[in-house]
Amino acid sequence: MKKLALVLIVCVYFTAGAFSQVTNDAGLWCTFSIEKKINKKFSYFFVEEFRQRENFTRINLFYTQPGITYKPFDFLKVSLAYRLIQKYEPDNTFSYRHRLMLDITAKKKFGKLGVSFRERIQAENRNIYSSAKGRYPEWFSRNKFKFEYDIDKPITPYVGVEFRYQFVNPRATESDMQWSRNRYFFGLDYKRNDRHSFGIYYLIQQEYAISSPQDLYIIGIEYGISL
Repeated sequence: MKKLALVLIVCVYFTAGAFSQVTNDAGLWCTFSIEKKINKKFSYFFVEEFRQRENFTRINLFYTQPGITYKPFDFLKVSLAYRLIQKYEPDNTFSYRHRLMLDITAKKKFGKLGVSFRERIQAENRNIYSSAKGRYPEWFSRNKFKFEYDIDKPITPYVGVEFRYQFVNPRATESDMQWSRNRYFFGLDYKRNDRHSFGIYYLIQQEYAISSPQDLYIIGIEYGISL
C-alpha cells in the first residue's frame, strides 16, 4: 500500500507538471463512508468527502451525502442519494449545490474477474437563492464500467472508466445533449475485515464540449465502515 501510494503521488505530480502549459490541475479526494444494513435487501449509507485542487494547494469542495440502497438480486442494486455540496469559489465564498442521484448497478463475476456497470441519472441545482437560473437543474447521465480482479488476498485491484452525457445545462445551453466528460481510474481496495475497508486510486478526468474544459489528475483515498 505504501509503495502504491508513493507511485501514485509521483505519477500525479509529474503528469500535472508535464502539462502545466495547458489548462490542467492536480488534486486530492478524501472519502469517508458508513453503511448500515436494515435487512437483506435494504441498507442506508452516509458519505463525507473533501477535495483539493490547484496542485493540492487549495480547497475545492466538501460534500455530505446520505442515501439508501435496495438490492433485489445478488447481481443488481439500486441506490437513491442526496448530495449537499459546498464548493469553494475563487472569491473565497462557497457555492451551495443540491444534487439528487439515482444509481442502477449490475455486477457479474467471470472466475476471478468481476465486471460491473453503473448507470446514474443526476440532477443538480446550484445557488438557488443567489442565481436567477439556480432553480433550474442540470441533468446528466453517467455510465461507469469497472473491472476488479480477485487475487485471493485482502487486496483487490481494479480499473475503470466513466462517461458523462449532459442532457440539460441551464447556464450553458450549447452543452445540451452532448458527451462532456470522461474519467479513467485504477486503484486498490483493501478489506481489513467485514467492518473496515481502505482504498487508494488514481483518476484522470478529461472535459470537452464545454466552455473552459480542464483535465484533472487526482489521488483518491477512501475509508469505509460497515455496521
